[in-house]
Amino acid sequence: MKVLTANRLSDGIAVWYADGGWAETVGHADIAHDKTAEDWLEAIGAAAGANNEVVDVNLIDVTVVDGLVEPVRLREKIRAAGPTIHPNLGKQAERAA
Repeated sequence: MKVLTANRLSDGIAVWYADGGWAETVGHADIAHDKTAEDWLEAIGAAAGANNEVVDVNLIDVTVVDGLVEPVRLREKIRAAGPTIHPNLGKQAERAA
């Protein structure tokens, strides 16, 4: 399973493609379950990059654990959680609230 991720060009925030737009949490991302869906997401990412909406567009591997979408690679887990500077900042602080 894969999802499309990028960084929003306007503020650098990590985003994931979901429901025709870009979500700030990986849990809302559209999941590709086969090659056809992966190709579709790649085309969306290429168009968004060409339109200067996002940068660093990539398909990443994810798993679903207890109904929650989780990135497989450590780098992507960090991007999904937010900055590693302090737990009271970024996405990890928003989850605690």
